[in-house]
Amino acid sequence: MRALIQTLAVLMLAPSIAAATAPEQVKWNISSSQQMVLVITPDWESPVARLQAFERDNDRWLSVTKPFDVTVGKNGSAWGLGLHEAQTDGPMKVEGDGKAPAGIFAIGDAFGYAGSIDSRLPYQAMNASDWCIDVNDSPLYNRIVSTDEVGIEAVKGSSEPMRRDIHLNGDPVYGKGFIIGHNPGNVPKGGSCIFAHLWRAPGVPTAGCTAMPEPDMDALLAWLDAGKHPLFVLLPESEYRRLRQSWQLPELNP
Repeated sequence: MRALIQTLAVLMLAPSIAAATAPEQVKWNISSSQQMVLVITPDWESPVARLQAFERDNDRWLSVTKPFDVTVGKNGSAWGLGLHEAQTDGPMKVEGDGKAPAGIFAIGDAFGYAGSIDSRLPYQAMNASDWCIDVNDSPLYNRIVSTDEVGIEAVKGSSEPMRRDIHLNGDPVYGKGFIIGHNPGNVPKGGSCIFAHLWRAPGVPTAGCTAMPEPDMDALLAWLDAGKHPLFVLLPESEYRRLRQSWQLPELNP
């Protein structure tokens, strides 16, 4: 039976990557991951970025895609809560700021409108009853829930129906996507419901997710493999340069 209440927090990659309620408590070892989705923005304020996927071959990261254009938050990006250590320089993400979370994050389940897709990620076919809760004081904050399980009152005030095509005039953006494990402790006001999903049109930014064309999403979903403990990394270019060696990040390819 499909889990009707799914916590965005519990995304166990490997014994060497432990979930925690605050990023400074997280212990992670990037060598346990064999796949990485790397998103680089020009600066903290930019709503546009370039995405490239990499796979580990022993101690080397090899590109599996050419870089392609994506969009992020309409107000740029800010440090999120993930697998990385807490950062003190730069903006910090909060609920409703229109910024994409920066840092290193687990990649969770795929989701979409169809009954099934081509992916080696666990897949959740979303129904009209499925919502992601972005209400700060809700005990279900930053979780995907079904009103069949929690009741309609539990999603009151949420702006994130997972079937946007049904609830929001045919909106296609959640037609295909995957969960980005931001704010694993579900810290109130820390930011919620962060996904990679389809974009409405080239260059159109998001409220904090990462959006891309459908062919590129299809290729990523077909490639991503939960057994390879994939990571999602988003950084402004200056932070990527500063952290690339210490975080063992891939070298960008033209």
